[in-house]
Amino acid sequence: MSERSHESAQAGVKRLEAISSTWSKTGLYVAYIGIGLLAYATSLEGQTTTNLTIFATSAFKAHSLVSTVLVVQGVVLSVVKPPMSKIADVFGRFEAFGLSVLFYVIGFIQQAASNSVNTYAAAQIFYSAGQTGLQILIQIFIADTSDLVNRALCSTIPDIPFLANVWLGPALAETILTKLNWRWGYGIWSIILPIAFLPLALALVINQRKAAMRGILPSSPFDGESWWEMVKTLWFELDFFGLLLICVAFTLILIPLTLGSKAGWNNPNLVTMLVVGAACLVAIPFWERSKTLAPHAFFPRAFWKNKTIMAGLALSFFYFMAFYLSVYPYFQSYLLVVQNLPLTKAGRIVQTFTFTSTITSIVISFAIKYTKHYKKYMVAGTILYVIGLGLMIRYRTEDSSPTVIVGTQIFLGVGGSLTHVPAQLGVQASASHSEVAAATALFLTFLEIGGAVGSGISGAIWTSNVPKKLAMYLPEETKDQASEIFGNITLASTGWPMGSPTRMAINQAYQETMTMILTVAVCVALPCIVLSLLMTDYKLDEIDQGVKGVVIGGTQERVDHGETEPFAGPSSTRLMSTQGEDEDDDEEHGEDRQNSSRTRLLGSRKAS
Repeated sequence: MSERSHESAQAGVKRLEAISSTWSKTGLYVAYIGIGLLAYATSLEGQTTTNLTIFATSAFKAHSLVSTVLVVQGVVLSVVKPPMSKIADVFGRFEAFGLSVLFYVIGFIQQAASNSVNTYAAAQIFYSAGQTGLQILIQIFIADTSDLVNRALCSTIPDIPFLANVWLGPALAETILTKLNWRWGYGIWSIILPIAFLPLALALVINQRKAAMRGILPSSPFDGESWWEMVKTLWFELDFFGLLLICVAFTLILIPLTLGSKAGWNNPNLVTMLVVGAACLVAIPFWERSKTLAPHAFFPRAFWKNKTIMAGLALSFFYFMAFYLSVYPYFQSYLLVVQNLPLTKAGRIVQTFTFTSTITSIVISFAIKYTKHYKKYMVAGTILYVIGLGLMIRYRTEDSSPTVIVGTQIFLGVGGSLTHVPAQLGVQASASHSEVAAATALFLTFLEIGGAVGSGISGAIWTSNVPKKLAMYLPEETKDQASEIFGNITLASTGWPMGSPTRMAINQAYQETMTMILTVAVCVALPCIVLSLLMTDYKLDEIDQGVKGVVIGGTQERVDHGETEPFAGPSSTRLMSTQGEDEDDDEEHGEDRQNSSRTRLLGSRKAS
């Protein structure tokens, strides 16, 4: 598999392998320090701006459009991951990182300067493109530079800053709102983020130059080609039409989910969007499985019959859909209104999930490193996740104390981390090095699609129930303000004192709607248990993905773009040469690449 992986790798993968071969261990650690700085900056930004969204939309008298903004974010987060991973494979990791940072900065500037909710929502396109680009590229970089045994631990590096930032973010947001305004909360990051990116950028550029000086940096696939030949090369290398189908399908399906309850499902525009989106969705597998139409398919053909990958993608979808039905987008609004909490405390309660899941992910990564297995943790995690959602229905009520609500968040965070980290590792373990970017991007793409669907369903339930319940419960003297209360979180949370008839009516409308959303979340999370049982429990130290160069966990063979030779991966065993086998063999037999690889292990025991 490692030999076939190297031969089938696209130019960007080979460039990264060449760069990795020039690293010393010290140089690699410096690159990881750069990853840590970038992760810290994006983490603090996210924890800060998350608390500003409701105030930005309320400034335009459109608080109810919070879910719409999140759906726009979710759509972009979903559709940008595939093309960004392809750009990284075709052009290189540094080039993709630079493009993501540029998108991020444009998004910050546009959000800070927006003068209407439409402009603010449109800014999410660039902002989310940059955010998701960095997210996927950091995980791809980690997959490129670590063996499977250490990968779960390395993949938690971007999460570590959340341990501090979940507490700093809400306080920073409140400070910005008090002393400046919400626009500054976006604008300052257009300066901070590029500075944070510099160490990683320099590490990649310097080692890229070293590789070029040694003559091991592969040439561009566009060298010597005419303009038309370059267009054709890009068409096939990027799988341009396949990516277009993916983007159009998910965009046209997800957007109507949050607009349907307001515009009405009889709206011909929404129906047209859904029909076209569904048609594109159906067309995706036919296009991606064609060797002629998609020789470099974003969704490799072997993946379609890989049980572990398909189950892992479905699990990520339902897992994050439930998350966006329970923690986002209306939990903070619920705390501000029903629990009557200040912004900082409400923000910290919401982020308890992130804090807990980060700690758990570090612990579980060490457990995976020493046991070399991942599945048992994932199965336990899905069970805890469902139980946690059930506890939320019982204890997320007006009568519950903040301490009890925090307890349910902790429970859910433990289950969520036990589910997410091992599931991503299982999907990555099922792919070769040339495919690991696609596998990682698919996992995170389905994760975001699930989040966008969950946010859309939350928005549909919220917008169809809260106004109706407000009109039903508000006393006569404030009944005419139902629309304004619904659209302005500040008015709903501070307009009337707790215990007054109007506030009691608002709280009841919020409470009943939240319970309804949580009930849907439990139903959505149940399939995760079954899907976790379907994934293969790989013995991680017996899998060779064909990663080359200096990596965390060991040094792989140096890159040789001339002759191809057998290659010893991160495990202690050595693979037999697979020369003569072609890539289509896996597709015909429909088995996991790692299963076929393990049958060629000399003297190793079969993975359970």
